[in-house]
Amino acid sequence: MQRTTKKTVLALSIAAMFAGTAQAQESTATEGTTATVVVTGTRVANRSALDTAAAVDIISAETLKNTGTTEMNQALSVALPSLNFPRPSLTDGTDTIRPATLRGMAPDQTLVLVNSKRRHSSSLVNLNGSVGRGSAAVDMNTIPTAIVKNIEVLRDGAAAQYGSDAISGVINLRLRNDRDGGEASITYGARFTEYDLFNGALPAGGTWDGPASRERADGQSATASVWKGLPLGDAGHLTIAAEYKDQSRTERGGYDVRQQYPRLANGAFDPRENTINRFNAWYGDPEMQQTTFFANAGNDLGNGVKVYGWASFQERDARSAGFFRMAQDVRNIPSIYPDGFLPLISPKVQDFSMAGGVTWSLGNWDMDTSLVYGKNKMQFQIENTLNRSIGPTSKTAFDSGGFSYDQLVFNLTGVRSLDVAGLSSPLNIAVGTEVRREGYELFAGEPDSYRYGGVVLPNGLPSAAGAQVFPGFRPANEIDTHRTATGAFIDLEANITPQLLASVAVRGEHYSDFGESLAGKLAGRYDFTKTFAIRGSVQNGFRAPSPQQQNFTSTSTNFIDGVPFEITTFKPTDPVALALGAQPLDAEKSVNLSLGAVLRFDRVSLTVDAYRIKIRDRIVLSENLTQVNVRNYIASQGFIGVGGGRFFINGVDTTTDGVDIVMNWPINAGQAGRFDATLAANFNRTEVTKTPVTAQLAALTPAPVLFDRVNIIAIEEGQPKNKVSANVNWKLGQWGATARATRYGKTMTPGTSAALDFPLAAKTVVDLEGRYALTPKMTLALGADNVFDQYPETLPPALNTTGNTPFSNYSPFGRSGRFVYARANYTF
Repeated sequence: MQRTTKKTVLALSIAAMFAGTAQAQESTATEGTTATVVVTGTRVANRSALDTAAAVDIISAETLKNTGTTEMNQALSVALPSLNFPRPSLTDGTDTIRPATLRGMAPDQTLVLVNSKRRHSSSLVNLNGSVGRGSAAVDMNTIPTAIVKNIEVLRDGAAAQYGSDAISGVINLRLRNDRDGGEASITYGARFTEYDLFNGALPAGGTWDGPASRERADGQSATASVWKGLPLGDAGHLTIAAEYKDQSRTERGGYDVRQQYPRLANGAFDPRENTINRFNAWYGDPEMQQTTFFANAGNDLGNGVKVYGWASFQERDARSAGFFRMAQDVRNIPSIYPDGFLPLISPKVQDFSMAGGVTWSLGNWDMDTSLVYGKNKMQFQIENTLNRSIGPTSKTAFDSGGFSYDQLVFNLTGVRSLDVAGLSSPLNIAVGTEVRREGYELFAGEPDSYRYGGVVLPNGLPSAAGAQVFPGFRPANEIDTHRTATGAFIDLEANITPQLLASVAVRGEHYSDFGESLAGKLAGRYDFTKTFAIRGSVQNGFRAPSPQQQNFTSTSTNFIDGVPFEITTFKPTDPVALALGAQPLDAEKSVNLSLGAVLRFDRVSLTVDAYRIKIRDRIVLSENLTQVNVRNYIASQGFIGVGGGRFFINGVDTTTDGVDIVMNWPINAGQAGRFDATLAANFNRTEVTKTPVTAQLAALTPAPVLFDRVNIIAIEEGQPKNKVSANVNWKLGQWGATARATRYGKTMTPGTSAALDFPLAAKTVVDLEGRYALTPKMTLALGADNVFDQYPETLPPALNTTGNTPFSNYSPFGRSGRFVYARANYTF
């Protein structure tokens, strides 16, 4: 169902919207009469989570509050076995904007909505060796947990219903709409932990042996948040929220046994070798100061007309680090840093959004139109560094430039129900259109952040150009571009018989930069009894190439045998990339199959949903193509001084098979209190079935690999193949508690050869929290995440030659250890 024109679907949508005069059943959507009513994955009003044709999880505000974290991605990872949040480090901007994944897919293959409207993505494209390399995803940490009423997670493809990105599922954050009340919260915690070290061999004659383990008390984090509901007129609401977070870094670096200083004239070690701090890395969570404001409003203007809107702003200042440069490193200038230096990456991220909409009745139609704008900007300040090529007069802090992404979305939707002969329920008809404008800008840093200053090394070779750890973007990299996308959809749902629910959706979209896509979905559900039903769907979907993937570019100068070469991340349309076989990016295309069962036994509910997701032409970032024969080939095509590089390319095919299992069991134990137990699990397996090749590179001898084993293994084994969570909430009078155990399945840290692959065994992380209500309004909580201080296996020296990175970035639960916290909540 690929490749069609937007006009056909748009015409069908408009015709269906205004055709027919049959009696319609009232279907005005509400916020729901119970906690289980959902709006994601269905446009039928008052459909409960257990009555849908696809799996939908609901995470309440209370669940988010009791997870022990105020970070949205981490809270969702704790609540959902199908969602992973690996938290990498030493990955430049990805330390600050860390992506999450759903069902083992890429971060940008999940659609994120706020109040059922598309949320803008971050401006960052992940470039380094971590889960999600090459993707640009929504930063859900820009949304404070205080403003969230609940979160609905559709675990099914939904491109036909919502458009691009909804391959693995949809996360819909629904905002509070309170007219009164409120809550203030203060959370403070820190890491109290000990981790094992695997130290390398000392240089011959060295006497600075390291310890076998290290104790740390760090990562102090304080979060203050508040939300308040205010009335607007007789029926309207204005709910406001604010949050401030101050987080100290965690340090999980190893003991650096390397020789740090040049030997003395007599050949002896410098005495400072025995006194320097050899725990010289900031491997862990970044420093961060973050301020967030959010508001959600709505009002009834009468005569069936309602207005709504929301706005948000966040400013995030973070600091993380690169690899330590030793005193004798050729990239160091001893007169500036006599003991070496740790370069710091200090991005400032600003995120803004604003939305406004109107709902009204037009005959039998419930209409909804909205305009939503969002922008994310990231600017890099590089500190405690230098430009080696400038020499002793080099600055130690640089503005390295940055990038921004913005999105403007217009929606018009109509929903009605129509009595149709032969159907057991009214036919629910939803039609609509969407117009989206996306912009991407990349701006240069100051000249000293990227230029070559001309200073040569003592051996006569040129020194490294640009700011160490993060050379600035150059004027040649700058771009300011935009694209538009227009789409339309039809979504039908009805009971064919009292037992059989069926839905069908079709959506077409046209993009100004790459063309058109058409997606369709057929879903159904059959209730054999009130306690047992099966459900399933078949659909195709797509993900459009992001403007970040299409337009990101950066350049650094590398000297090879004294000759300067420009090493570049090329745009796919760059002449050099085209000469290497790149092509303008096309959409990723998917086929999703799902089959599940719903069982209800008195108060116990059990859902089991199996799925298969086949993706064709996944967009990936190629290897760095800097081989001698590549440089020679580029020169033969007339590009002098270009040393190679990498680019985004379609061409990876994958198949993912998995199953989600969720069981909920509320227990009223009388005088022992109330228990709410949840057991949930995700099992999945991804296989790469095709990798990209180009005729130009295949003709070289030896032919360089465009997408090598490291990246293949990262897709296939970089995320856990299974994740199982058992959660119990207990309440008795003024007391409450949460106990949770999460088992993360094994993953693999890929090496450049099979001998260097490093498996990470399955680990179980236990979280505990106790609560006591001092008064009806004041509650105190004390808890610990990762109570038993679990860590992934320590990397051997062969995989951690610097000592800076003793743990893998592919650990699914991070590597920061036990977190102990206290929280005070006051409602008003």
